[in-house]
Amino acid sequence: MTSTSRPGALVLGASRGLGLLVATELGRAGYDLAVAARSADDLEAARPELEATGARVSVHPSDLAERDHAEACVDAAEAALGGLDVVVACAGVISVGPVEALTSADVVGLHDAVFRPVAYPVLRAAEAMRRRGSGRIGIVSSVGGAVPVPHLLPYTAGKFAVRGFSEALRTELAPHGITVTTVMPGLLRTGSPRQALVAGDREAEYRWFAALDSLPVLSTSAPHAARSIVAATLAGRAERFLTPAAMVGARLHGVAPGLTTRLAGLLARVLPGDGDDVSVPRPGWTLPEQPPWFRALTTLTRRAEARYQPTGPRPDRRAPSVG
Repeated sequence: MTSTSRPGALVLGASRGLGLLVATELGRAGYDLAVAARSADDLEAARPELEATGARVSVHPSDLAERDHAEACVDAAEAALGGLDVVVACAGVISVGPVEALTSADVVGLHDAVFRPVAYPVLRAAEAMRRRGSGRIGIVSSVGGAVPVPHLLPYTAGKFAVRGFSEALRTELAPHGITVTTVMPGLLRTGSPRQALVAGDREAEYRWFAALDSLPVLSTSAPHAARSIVAATLAGRAERFLTPAAMVGARLHGVAPGLTTRLAGLLARVLPGDGDDVSVPRPGWTLPEQPPWFRALTTLTRRAEARYQPTGPRPDRRAPSVG
């Protein structure tokens, strides 16, 4: 227990989307909260919703991909909470596009944008937990960290690194009474496609990615994912897949990697080409308005975007979940 009447939890990447929902679940579970993300404005906008859970909330705007910033953020959160009982790492970015549309600097930079916002703050938090002799850490990787997916090279490489980091860290911290849970989502309906960085034939890339994100069989609702992440982390589980499709895909790749890579290669043949504009990947929200038929196809994703990725006043996310 921390020095306050409630234990303390730090959530990384908690200004919106999955991270904010995870923080909300931890607040409801009786934790005081420290929340970190790049945007101070978004964190402050999220504060009333988090405080409504009964939690004491401190906000820590920080670029978690920079070591000095990440370590200072964790130190400040530990001081605000009186100690770290739980840390959940949800921070990172996603990029979509064929390798032909990316420079080597794009690939390495996007990989680092997935891995570094996890590694830097979690390692600092692990130091604090070792001093106390206890703690729970949850690290969100992806099914993309178990199965290679075409047109997601930097993201897949980064999530493979996050998964390896998480599993290895569990073995290192076990003697200190600290558990590390590796979370393996599939597609989550958090409204994230418009935040994704898109390269190549951007409109075509965005369409296939957003369409998959809207399929109920392959994707799961964000509130369900948040509840599962919190439950698995607090229970100290080694690994948690959030969808049956993610588990089946990972297990199949483990026993038949040749088969799954051949299937992924076939998928790559029907995905869009590199387009005419090979330049810096741009976020999906910068693309032109999509046609009505596509907006109808992606209804679930657009509803999730309105709820979990707001650009204006925040709606009440305590409403029933989508899907």
